[in-house]
Amino acid sequence: MRYQIAEINQLSQQDFIEVLGGIFEDSPWVAEKVYRKRPFADLSSLHQAMVGVVRNASLEEQLELIRSHPDLGSKLRMSESSVQEQAGAGLDRLSGEEFDRFHSLNQRYKKKFGFPFIIAVKNHTKQSILNAFSQRLENPKDAEIQTALQEIAQIAWLRLREIIQS
Repeated sequence: MRYQIAEINQLSQQDFIEVLGGIFEDSPWVAEKVYRKRPFADLSSLHQAMVGVVRNASLEEQLELIRSHPDLGSKLRMSESSVQEQAGAGLDRLSGEEFDRFHSLNQRYKKKFGFPFIIAVKNHTKQSILNAFSQRLENPKDAEIQTALQEIAQIAWLRLREIIQS
């Protein structure tokens, strides 16, 4: 179901969290904190408020949010949004060789940074994701935390656009 921003502004707290709780992967606390900032003038102001909650969260909360994301190309359980997003980039149809490469890169990345590689897959192809993996493995951890949070903000924008008419 798609909503108008006026409808979002009128939802009860429980319904607001139910509708927007999955915008940030397995992190309904973002929607819970944003609820108090209503009303929102438009989709962009809602997104900015949600990103602001994440930006102002503690480092531990930010890392928990980052760690809630699934590995790319994984066959493990993930949110319906992640399933659809990864399918859109063809990550649900990896060959055996591609799956092994993604698995290897995921493991290297998680070993180095302590959290999964995050990228807004709707903006990418398999190849551009693999290229980004290789480039970002060279980053220091603090830079990669910021990059992951920027990618999460982009994912949130794309997810919001799916459910709220602008």
